[in-house]
Amino acid sequence: MHQESIFAPDASQSSPLANRVRPRNIDEFVGQDHLLGKGKVLRDLIEHDQISSLILWGPPGVGKTSLAEIIAQHTKAHFVTFSAVTSSIKDIKKIMETAEQNRQYGEKTLCFIDEIHRFNKAQQDAFLPFVERGSITLIGATTENPSFEINAALLSRCKVFVMKSLTVKDLEKVLQRALHHPNGFPGLTVHCRPQSLQLIAQFANGDARIALNTLEMAVLNGQRHDHEVTITKDDLSQLINTKSLRYDQHGEEHYNLISALHKSMRNSDVDAAIYWCSRMLDGGEDPLYLARRLVRFASEDIGLADPNALLIATSTFQACQFLGMPECDVHLTECVIYLALAPKSNTVYVARQEAQRTIKKTGNLSVPLQIRNAPTKLMKNLHYGDHYQYAHDTKDKLTSMQTMPPELIGKHFYTPTDQGMETHFARRLAQIKEWHRQHPAK
Repeated sequence: MHQESIFAPDASQSSPLANRVRPRNIDEFVGQDHLLGKGKVLRDLIEHDQISSLILWGPPGVGKTSLAEIIAQHTKAHFVTFSAVTSSIKDIKKIMETAEQNRQYGEKTLCFIDEIHRFNKAQQDAFLPFVERGSITLIGATTENPSFEINAALLSRCKVFVMKSLTVKDLEKVLQRALHHPNGFPGLTVHCRPQSLQLIAQFANGDARIALNTLEMAVLNGQRHDHEVTITKDDLSQLINTKSLRYDQHGEEHYNLISALHKSMRNSDVDAAIYWCSRMLDGGEDPLYLARRLVRFASEDIGLADPNALLIATSTFQACQFLGMPECDVHLTECVIYLALAPKSNTVYVARQEAQRTIKKTGNLSVPLQIRNAPTKLMKNLHYGDHYQYAHDTKDKLTSMQTMPPELIGKHFYTPTDQGMETHFARRLAQIKEWHRQHPAK
């Protein structure tokens, strides 16, 4: 017996569910109330056909393409789309020249570029003069931070609108709308409990496309009887057992997560630090990259408050080299816990920064003659090494010899805190200063 597909054979019904139920106007659009709610700027611009060039920036599945299509339907303009994969500079210039001709006849052209961050610099530059002249209105959609991925000149001529991940409630609305949409599952009655829709919404992690794809798979694998399908919890469990993590090792999310890890450890929030470290590992981050950042943190944020922190971090780096993932995950977690709970001091980092600023201000100050080496006769004749005092020959292992350039005598870079082991360094520094007070340079 031949079993027909639950979808009609025409193209509109054979396309993915997300395409079949795509919103056609602002009222059908779900989410982004901060941009499209009543009285919000973007909604007013769309409704009054006053759209200028803009960038829609947000994570996958929040409606960037759908919103661009809605704008195209509202605007009185010729609508053109571009692909970073198939559009050459020659193709872009050809269409732009047509748009310039249309402008002279009073017709506007709206260009939509999905994933604009995938266009290289030359491709992006090809749009610039036409955006400047007003030949086109450009709408770019991107999942990456425009500050990093879009040419500054082009970005300065576009308004950036930030789109947010959809909430669970938003996604439940999207799913309910798909179930009742005439193009959703035509000729089929789908029975799905609200709790099941909530599970799908939670699994989708803010991405409407994932939510709709999951619903479509659930319908295909549901229990069928005539023209009815029932989705059970068991059916769903096979589809939503693991959430997909959004992570790009070279994109903004990479920098957001390493920043979160660094700042959680700095704030001694051990649980948050473990979480962000795990997020990066589970997202596929290179363990050696994480280990290198922990080595840096050990000196920048702990330093002499706990000198063992650097030893732990470098040992962790070696362990990651020996084992790799997945075995080295526990070593990284152990190191993160240690660094998060260690006493904090940034005095090493501050000392380096202050010395750097001083060097930029004072330039190449001469090394005092008394601490220069004199391996040749000429150097000795020039008094290199004269009056050098060998600290080990003294009782206190200290001398009154000046080792700082004369212009910087009295300048201090390192000021210890009262955190952890640094109290010992503070006491030692105080002893040295007191000795010099009692034994001034002659």
